[in-house]
Formats: sequence, structure tokens, C-alpha cells
Amino acid sequence: MPLYDACFFSGTASQDLAKEIVNELGVSLGKLEIHKFSDGEIEPEFKQSIRGKDVFIIQSTYPPAEHIWELLLIIDAAKRASAHSITVVMPYYGYARQDRKSKGRVSIGARVLADVLTRVGATRVITMDLHAGQIQGFYDIPVDNLSASIVFIPHLQKLGLKDLVVVAPDSGGTKRARDYARWLKAELAMIEKFRSAPNVIESMQLIGDVKNKNVIIVDDIVDTAGTLCRAADLLKEKGALSIYAAITHPLLSGNAIEKIEKSAIDKLFITNTIPLRQKYNTSKLEIISIAPIFARTFQKILNFESVSSLFLELN
Repeated sequence: MPLYDACFFSGTASQDLAKEIVNELGVSLGKLEIHKFSDGEIEPEFKQSIRGKDVFIIQSTYPPAEHIWELLLIIDAAKRASAHSITVVMPYYGYARQDRKSKGRVSIGARVLADVLTRVGATRVITMDLHAGQIQGFYDIPVDNLSASIVFIPHLQKLGLKDLVVVAPDSGGTKRARDYARWLKAELAMIEKFRSAPNVIESMQLIGDVKNKNVIIVDDIVDTAGTLCRAADLLKEKGALSIYAAITHPLLSGNAIEKIEKSAIDKLFITNTIPLRQKYNTSKLEIISIAPIFARTFQKILNFESVSSLFLELN
């Protein structure tokens, strides 16, 4: 489908990223107004015709949960305005850490989100670095799970680090770390951790050798930064020369930045899937935009081309 048959819109959660993406495409954001009533209710209104158009709605679903509700209402408005297709673009997929029943009598938040998105009218979902890849199986519509490695790998290669080890901060991130190690021609190590409660680490140990090595920790989410900072301090204790981290989604809750500043991390590379809450006065943080990846993905989808071909550039 040609680009002129597509319309691109943004919710309030991803305005800056959406503008970057459409700038890459050489088009403008569509006209969408989000009305808020005095009691807090939300009413989205398309200020242009989208009848028969391929509509892309860009909205990360990070806290507060109002971002999810706003997204659902935008999808519903697009469906009722006779859009031909509705592609939901969630650079950050909220509730992805709730992908299974880890204990009795809990919800599976990622499945609930999948159910409501499809029920309300989404025809395709594009996201990045899902916390659990199996979430794609919750959908009966196409799901494209992009990887920030497309921008991280070239950036890390420019550092020119020798004797490199890629570290997975937990067993769940081993596959991601293995892919980075292959692309960077590096060794692989893993940190085994035991949690006594969410965001509470009971113990941590290193599997692998980092003595006199340069280390890169790769992960999908940095939330309170507790795991990341403890991992970095452990790696330094084990003899790592330098410690870098490449983490896609910067939730950075609470005093995460202060922890990072005091930790053994030399530099933390993040993307703009989630906008930072404020400007931080730190030299340890560097943002790498993922707008070009999403722009190229949109073009490939509209031209009926393979999205997976984006990853071939790393091989």
C-alpha cells in the first residue's frame, strides 16, 4: 500500500517519538485531538477523514494506565471512522512482565492487554523488545516484535572495545545476550539471580569469566535499576575493566538515576521508547533514537515487504 494511503497519529504518551518517526518518513502527523473533561474522562477525535485509510497509532503504554485506556479509545474512534486497517504501534508494551501465572491467583496482564486491543479493533501490532517473546502468541493478528539491537549494535561497535563479554542480567535474557555476543564477536556470561519479591533481589552470582574484560550488559527494561546496578557492582568485583549497558526501555522509576550514578556502570545506552520524565544531569546516560527503525518498518509493511529483512543488516 503506498505511503499516501496511510495516516499516522500519536497519543499523548509518545508525541516526541511520533514526530521523529514521521519526519523520517517525510510526512506529517495526522490531526487527532484528545479532549479531557473536568472529571478526567478522555475523548479522542480525528480532525480529518480516515475512511479507507491505513491508520498507524503510535502510543507506548508505560504508566499511568491511562495511556492504555487512551489508546483503546483512539482505536475505537478509528474503527468507527471506517479506517481500512488499524496498526497499533507500542514501542513499549506495558504489562509485558505479566506474561504468565508465576504464582496462584494472579492475573496475566499481557494477555488481558492483547485481548482488549484486538477486541476493540486493532488489526496489527508493532512493538519493540517484548519482555517475553511468547506474548506474540496471545494474538490472532500479525505482531512485529522489533529489536533495538539494530541501533545498539552499530553504536557499540564504534566504542572499539577489545576482550569483550556480553552479559545477560538473568536467565530470561540469555537469548538476547547470545545474539549480541554473536554480532559483536564477543564472549557470553550470565548472572543468576533469585528474587524474594518483585524488585527485590535475594542473591546474585556470575556464571562466566569477566576478569580483565570489557563488559556490556544487555536487557529490555531498566525499572528501579536495582538489578542493573547490583550486576554492575558484581562484575566490577569479578575484575571487569569497564562496564557498559544497552537497555531498550527506560522506565527509570524512583531513584533509579541516583543508583546508576553511584554504580560501577561507565555508560548506560537507552532508547526513546519511553520519554524521560525530566532532564537528568548525568554523563552516564545516552539516548539512541529508534525512530528510523519504526519508519523503515512502516514503509516495509505498506510496501508488502519483509520486516525481518531489517535484521539481516546485522549478520
